[in-house]
Amino acid sequence: MSVRMTFRVDGQKDGFPPVDGKDRWFPVSHRRQLVTTSFSESVSTNSQRTGGYRCALWVSVNKTGHYNFAFARAATMHGKIRSMTSAAKQTTASRLLIADLEHVVGRRNVVWKPEDLLLYEYDGSIDRAAPRVVVLPGSAQEAADCVKVANRHDAFIVPRGAGTGLSGGAIPLRDSVVIGLARLNRILDVDIANRVAIVEPGLVNLELSNRIAQHGLYYAPDPSSQKACTIGGNVAENAGGPHCLALGTTTNHVLGIEVVLADGTLLWLGGPERESTGYDLRGAFIGSEGTFGVVTKVAVRLLRIPEKIHTMLAAFTSLDAASQTVSDIIAAGIVPSALEMMDRVTIDACEPVYHPGYPADAEAVLIVELDGLTESVEEQSTLVEEVCNRNGASELRSADDPAKRADLWATRKGAIGAFGTIAPSYYLVDGVVPRTRLQQVMRQVKAVGDELGLTIGNVFHAGDGNLHPCILFNERNKDEVRKVIQAGERILEICVEHGGALSGEHGIGIEKQAYMPLVFTDDDMNAMKGLREAFLNPDHGSSDGAPKTGATPVSERFNPGKIFPGGANHGEAYGITEHSVRRAGRADEV
Repeated sequence: MSVRMTFRVDGQKDGFPPVDGKDRWFPVSHRRQLVTTSFSESVSTNSQRTGGYRCALWVSVNKTGHYNFAFARAATMHGKIRSMTSAAKQTTASRLLIADLEHVVGRRNVVWKPEDLLLYEYDGSIDRAAPRVVVLPGSAQEAADCVKVANRHDAFIVPRGAGTGLSGGAIPLRDSVVIGLARLNRILDVDIANRVAIVEPGLVNLELSNRIAQHGLYYAPDPSSQKACTIGGNVAENAGGPHCLALGTTTNHVLGIEVVLADGTLLWLGGPERESTGYDLRGAFIGSEGTFGVVTKVAVRLLRIPEKIHTMLAAFTSLDAASQTVSDIIAAGIVPSALEMMDRVTIDACEPVYHPGYPADAEAVLIVELDGLTESVEEQSTLVEEVCNRNGASELRSADDPAKRADLWATRKGAIGAFGTIAPSYYLVDGVVPRTRLQQVMRQVKAVGDELGLTIGNVFHAGDGNLHPCILFNERNKDEVRKVIQAGERILEICVEHGGALSGEHGIGIEKQAYMPLVFTDDDMNAMKGLREAFLNPDHGSSDGAPKTGATPVSERFNPGKIFPGGANHGEAYGITEHSVRRAGRADEV
């Protein structure tokens, strides 16, 4: 990729005239990457009225936008780019790729200008990388055709939903083509009698429940980002949410998915029927983080809105007491639809934003939600109150009215945004521990923060032990970033030591791949790779769009550099080297 720049070098040195207003094309890398190559460009000037001359100009580019100009006689001038146009020049290969994609989806649905691609270098994690090009198909067939085009050009492919993921799953490594699914956002069919809906992957999660509420139905998985995240992204990460304690995660509510395989074939894995025979390829695909293919339709199971919903909030003067209450509620035979916890740091962040008026001595707050038949909910509510009081709850609030229940949930749902009152950046860790170990683990998490001088807030799904320590920091401070990554590693090690897992719902992505050996052996990971390769088998079918066996490894056709150790370096966008984090072998050596 090249960008046309108009540059000016002020001043004069060693007899060389100033360079002013010369338009030139310079090959440049992404603005967040350090360019190490130098380029030669001849510059003509007629500043001397008697004849003028030409001189060789070497240009080295750094990531701040400053260019160093070195002339042939070793006289050096320094200049700063005064303007940059939006025009860009691609290599011949890139121009052909863009033209082929435009032929499939139309020019307005292909994004390739550098300033537009900036929007796609992010997700909700701390990692960054720029795509080669972004294509926005408007149908399943267009998505399949885009895969075939990428294959013909030997390009990697990264499916993308709303970009709200928290493990780097949507980060387009290795100059990938991003297939954005935002235009595929329709509800295609709702079968009220059988409680099944067919939706497209770009549909926002909460929109589905809002649309079907008139029929007394809802879609259970409810990630905290449900106002923005998409069903397709939920499928990729097997997303959970507060209400998945009793009802399960995405995989428990998806009956079938239509997918595009590596050769561009469209097919269904599972379907709208509640029972299917044969291998559960649907289950294998859910949670594969975009490494198996592209989801184009999803058949989801719908539930009846419960007869009664009762929400309770309990404040405690110690985190230990709140943690013990979680274990005691489950031990009493009660499985709430949601059981959430927030600690003192989170309370302090939320108070000036949402003004919940929690007790001044509250060190932790629990939100307990019960639903079902009226008699059952009332009986369970009494038991939960008894458990909370037995563990020293300093305040209890409850609500049945939808608006009042929403008020009780406001701080929990908006806690992540409220952390901005403490620090400009956050890194949300996702680990799982047995809920009986919550007290010990929470103490150790706090000790990690104290040792490294970091503020860590905790807001998480306490009922199933799915922790979300939120490490607050300033991303402009590289030393802080290094400590944050170190803290995340240590927290995950603590989770595993207590019999837990690396992820409850955010996935592995870039963030956790170096830690996979904490849980899995080489044989385990080779078996996983074998499953991935079965989906990406280049001999599948006979389509002209089948993947090439060129420079792009077929085994990583979709979402390269994710999940397995060595695929990417967590924190690289901040200049953090592999020596700063856990050492791991290359992905193809596992």
